[in-house]
Amino acid sequence: MLKYKFNLKNGIAKARMCMAACVAVSTLTLGFTSRAAAMPEEMLPEASFTYGGAAFVNNILAEINNKSVNIKFKAAEGVEEVLAEAAVKAEELEAERQRAEAEKAEAEKKAAEAKQAAGGVSSFAGGYDKELLASIIFCEAGNQSLEGQVAVGAVIMNRIASGSYPNTIEGVVYQPGQFGPAGSGWLDQIRSTAGYSASAMQAAEAALAGQNPIGGCLYFDQGGYGMQIGAHFFH
Repeated sequence: MLKYKFNLKNGIAKARMCMAACVAVSTLTLGFTSRAAAMPEEMLPEASFTYGGAAFVNNILAEINNKSVNIKFKAAEGVEEVLAEAAVKAEELEAERQRAEAEKAEAEKKAAEAKQAAGGVSSFAGGYDKELLASIIFCEAGNQSLEGQVAVGAVIMNRIASGSYPNTIEGVVYQPGQFGPAGSGWLDQIRSTAGYSASAMQAAEAALAGQNPIGGCLYFDQGGYGMQIGAHFFH
């Protein structure tokens, strides 16, 4: 019985201690809340400033981000313009290169043709061809001026270059029905005895060197039409 009473007293004591603790906590909580509610207004801007500062920083970061995007966009536009200009320039350079190649090819073609023609003429510079040309000039125009004799030689050279006649002096001179002295045998007599004159040889050398007072004439006679030099008409 005594033990039971002791335990009961201890229990009541513990309950009273717990109730006291709860009251104390409630008092502290209510006191803190009351003090917070009673905080002067001048202390509140600190919290507002903190919130406003964060918003300001966010605004700056957003603006910087927008400007960065604009700068990148403008930079991309600038790169596209540069690439477009480079493409146009590349096309112009390619067109210029093609024109230069075409001009070079044309020049080379003309040079080859001229070289071929010159090569054909220079091959006639041998003694046989030169004496043959001098002999036919003497037979056809031995009594004419030096210019008239060169003109006869030029007719023979024009025929060689025309493509419509044989491509050698011998072939042109001895072509049937073209030069009377070649058909009559007189040409062979003059050639075999070197009976041509010095002026005829001079005229032959001049014609072989490209001297030409008659242009593209392929014919001459004494009673026809065309360019007259001495007793001959060239056409």
